[in-house]
Amino acid sequence: MSFEIEGRLHKKFETEQKTETFKAREFVIEIQDGNYPQFIKFQLVQDRCAILDGFDEGSEIKVYFDLRGREWNGKYFTNLNAWRIDQKAESAPASGGDDPFAGEVPPFPPAETGSGMSDSPTPDDLDDLPF
Repeated sequence: MSFEIEGRLHKKFETEQKTETFKAREFVIEIQDGNYPQFIKFQLVQDRCAILDGFDEGSEIKVYFDLRGREWNGKYFTNLNAWRIDQKAESAPASGGDDPFAGEVPPFPPAETGSGMSDSPTPDDLDDLPF
């Protein structure tokens, strides 16, 4: 099963060499759930441990992860195994073009002086439909 979640990188830990052939690294993200923040711990394993290096604590990130569960001596454990981390997209322009004003609504044109128009347009002034 694959999931994704966005949050703020709260804490990242060093990579731990668990055995000669297995290494893991944990990190925690903070998300807002109602009135209370939630701190969720993820795990990176093997060659994926290094993908966290490019992110600083406090960064807004998007984590892609799988749920993993296992039983050991009658106890059950669940891991959130992260396999990809992206920088969370800040408010990027919707058009994706080079126009920095794309998507903005232009203001009303200034009222002409001496034309008999008031400073505030009336509903009749705004109705320019031909029917």
